[in-house]
Amino acid sequence: MPTATQLRRDALAIWQAGVDSVLADRLLEREVQIDGQWLLVGDQEFDLEPVGRIVVVGAGKAGAAMARGLESALGPQLLAEKQVEGWVNVPAGTVTPTTAIHLHPSRPAGVNEPRPEGVEGSRQILNLVSSLAPNDLCLCLLSGGGSALLPAPSAGVSLAEKIAITRLLSGSGATIDQLNAVRRQLSDIKGGGLARACTASQLVTLVISDVLGDPLETIASGPTYPTKAGPEEAMQVLTELELLEHPDPVSIVEFLRRRLETGPHSPTPAIAELHHVILANNATAVDAAGIEAERRGYNHAMDCATSSEGPAEDVGRHLASMALSMRDTPGGPNCLITGGEPTVKLVASDQRGLGGRNQQLVLAAIQELGNCQGIALLSGGTDGEDGPTDAAGAFVDEQVIRQAQAGSLSAADYLARNDAYHYFEPLQSLIKTGPTGTNVCDLRVLVVDQQPKAK
Repeated sequence: MPTATQLRRDALAIWQAGVDSVLADRLLEREVQIDGQWLLVGDQEFDLEPVGRIVVVGAGKAGAAMARGLESALGPQLLAEKQVEGWVNVPAGTVTPTTAIHLHPSRPAGVNEPRPEGVEGSRQILNLVSSLAPNDLCLCLLSGGGSALLPAPSAGVSLAEKIAITRLLSGSGATIDQLNAVRRQLSDIKGGGLARACTASQLVTLVISDVLGDPLETIASGPTYPTKAGPEEAMQVLTELELLEHPDPVSIVEFLRRRLETGPHSPTPAIAELHHVILANNATAVDAAGIEAERRGYNHAMDCATSSEGPAEDVGRHLASMALSMRDTPGGPNCLITGGEPTVKLVASDQRGLGGRNQQLVLAAIQELGNCQGIALLSGGTDGEDGPTDAAGAFVDEQVIRQAQAGSLSAADYLARNDAYHYFEPLQSLIKTGPTGTNVCDLRVLVVDQQPKAK
């Protein structure tokens, strides 16, 4: 029978195995290969013989590691022969030495919002891809967080306005699909803007997906995936979230209405032949975590969401219910691994504490778990970040519950204030990894010590 300490260690190790499986540099080295004159990317092949030069652009939390992995996969000879150069927007703190690809710090670490540095980087990317010759090859590296790292506000929209509408949408519980539907309509680079600017004959996008179901128009807001939707899709989101009359997005609403008045939306088609390769996603991490669970002797079950899961509190309570059922059902699975991305609706700023969706999820689970005997549950973002905090998420087991009770900490109180961080911090049950250099949504691990039924 595993001890409480062993359950915790196993849960953390299983979660870490999932994260390790989607580390970007390893993925690129594995998925990109050179075979003579052929560039092999996943199951696609590209003839390098007629290619003049190769230019690499992109953005994302995994951007720096993707760039390093790509340079390693291409090798020094090809880097020189094809005059490889590039520009990738990445978070500050992730920039490391590279040979040919410039890494541009586009926002401070831990601040998942666009900044002026990101605007400058986006303009550099647009200028670079628009300078390509028809026989050049453009490679684009995209990963989670790309939307905030690739800001290029349309004429008539300020960066401050984009930040304000993004904050309002997030605080209103918008899904990533809704959030990016609005951002696409306010940008010169999102919604296929990068693809339309590219003058090479081929544009190949390598993707580490942070969006459930892998919709290419939503990942990083689809800079290389031309959208057919117009401003009406953004207006629909604002209507659904009852934000049309809110004072903050007045200027954005006016901008969208002006665009609607100009007539049907018909963007310029892209010149380049477009290819997209999904290198990894949430299911990749869930599968790898399952392999580690099996290696550790668990009879595991797995589930990977393919669309937004709804409120984090509901997901946490459901996992708690599953934990109790699994613990009290000998012979069934004693490990559950799930992946997804729930939402959190924030309380007013003057009441709000500190936390993120993973911490909120675990805190909601605590309300249902009782003493948590024989159970360890954790939830963490694969990027190492959870909301505006330095934690990836949090975990709970019977020791954490005992400490909380001794400190008279009320889960309901902290939950209501979106203050999960300050609940878990004194209990030392925050998961802190620092930025991992990848991002494929969230990964949750539940392990139990099954209790024999009384005779």
